Amino acid sequence: MTRVQNWLTNILRWFDSSAGSDHMDTSSRSFNFIRVIPFLALHLACLLALFTGVSTFAALFAFGFFLVRMFAITGFYHRYFAHKTFKTSRPAQFVFALLGASAAQRGPLWWAAHHRHHHQHSDQEQDLHSPHQGGFWWSHVGWFTCDAGFAMDERRVRDWLKYPELKFINRFDSVVPAIAAVAIYLLGEALALWAPGLGTNGLQLLVWGFFISTVALFHATVSINSLSHVWGSRRFETSDGSRNNFWLALLTLGEGWHNNHHRWPQSVRQGFRWYEIDVTWYGLWLLSRLGIIWELNPIPKHIQEETRQLDNMRRTRS
Repeated sequence: MTRVQNWLTNILRWFDSSAGSDHMDTSSRSFNFIRVIPFLALHLACLLALFTGVSTFAALFAFGFFLVRMFAITGFYHRYFAHKTFKTSRPAQFVFALLGASAAQRGPLWWAAHHRHHHQHSDQEQDLHSPHQGGFWWSHVGWFTCDAGFAMDERRVRDWLKYPELKFINRFDSVVPAIAAVAIYLLGEALALWAPGLGTNGLQLLVWGFFISTVALFHATVSINSLSHVWGSRRFETSDGSRNNFWLALLTLGEGWHNNHHRWPQSVRQGFRWYEIDVTWYGLWLLSRLGIIWELNPIPKHIQEETRQLDNMRRTRS
């Protein structure tokens, strides 16, 4: 393609992620500036907070929307779509796919395909976002800015391609975040009119409730790529550099127990001991009690026993 055609195709991919897919170099790790302009703009939009100020309501809304979407990412994008650690109904699957998509971390099928690839090649040369291969910044954000990162290998998510609603969310992955942003702006304007005592308005709520919340959510999520393979403790001698990290577990609702996860990714629970806080697991357990999800994959007895033995050995040595 000519340079102009390439620019136009990348702009079209802002709205339709499959545009020009036949011409995409899925092995390229070169920075694609045109394609990442919306991502950069999302970060720059956070600076509007200098002009809008902040209210208690806007800050609480931002934090609440962060938590809801983090749970959708960790519980459903990760533990459901990528690993199928439980079952749910098609309507619930759709609702949580929408919530996850509102985080602006692409569609559920793209997310699951890349994560499945990560587990197959963890910290090897083929692992696109390994800090041991590309360093901290590459594993944190660099991999996300190249055509190899934009592409999706459909062979890895054949089990989900039978759902047209998931394919739609995945293909037009900017639609849900855009609708969420507009809805938040309108909510802020409505509150400015009907509840002026809250001290917020459309622009302020948009900046804090969507832009800042979404950027914080993105960086918290990808910290598992960049930090959980270099920072923390190793209970299990897995073939990669995965580590358990209490602070990252708090930040990501349980994903920081990453060494546990790489030892047994089939488990719905990533905190293998009672004291390993896994908020996503608590939320999924509650959804199971409500009948929204079922058949949660437990930690097998042999993994539980291995965990206890290794912890006892560590205590004996200390």
